[in-house]
Amino acid sequence: MATQTSSVEEKLQALFDLQTIDSQIDGFQVLKGQLPIEVSDLEDEIAGLETRVAKLAEQLQDNNDEISKHKENIISSNALIEKYNKQLDEVKNNREYEALTKEIELQNLENQLSEKKIREGQVSVERRKELLDAANEKLEGKKEDLGKKKVELDQIIEKTEKEETKLRKKSEKTRKSIEERLLASYDRIRSRYKNGLAVVTIKRFACGGCFNRIPPQTQIELISYKAILACEHCGRVLVDNNIAGYTEED
Repeated sequence: MATQTSSVEEKLQALFDLQTIDSQIDGFQVLKGQLPIEVSDLEDEIAGLETRVAKLAEQLQDNNDEISKHKENIISSNALIEKYNKQLDEVKNNREYEALTKEIELQNLENQLSEKKIREGQVSVERRKELLDAANEKLEGKKEDLGKKKVELDQIIEKTEKEETKLRKKSEKTRKSIEERLLASYDRIRSRYKNGLAVVTIKRFACGGCFNRIPPQTQIELISYKAILACEHCGRVLVDNNIAGYTEED
């Protein structure tokens, strides 16, 4: 970590150097744009669709199994009806005849119930097939989108990874030269703004971050390096152009 004997100018220089490096890293993130988020969102959506497809396929199988069961019931009932009809020819009294007749009626009712269940099951099968086809079509579309996004992102990463890794190492090294209090303040300010600027120069007598005018007295104090100063409007750390390495004309 930085020593407490570091001068204000050295501290400002370290902060500005860190900001310069981190801004370059931020540039790579801008280049990637929303792609990492889009890839992650698509992966989540695909996982959800795959779960839905699996559930619909399971429900469809259950419907088909139920239909098959009722078809088997009809076959069994018809076999019993045939059996009872043959027995009717051999009955010896009214009680046996009525008993067989009731069994035949019962099996006919079972058939009617099974046929109703089959019709209902077939409606459910058709509906679930439609839903399954739609879900599969959507899933394939999302997978295709994901493939394209990943290719695009991978191409950007391939071009920038080496330089980004180098800059991240440089950023970590520079961070170690800055005292914890300043570093915490730097990170806090960076997190407030989308452009990640925590350390800025004065441009045309205004803050390089929020563009509000900097009082002349503050500008004079800035070049004396007696204290670390912040913009009274946005809170960003101010550095003079000498630290930044260019003149006002630049």
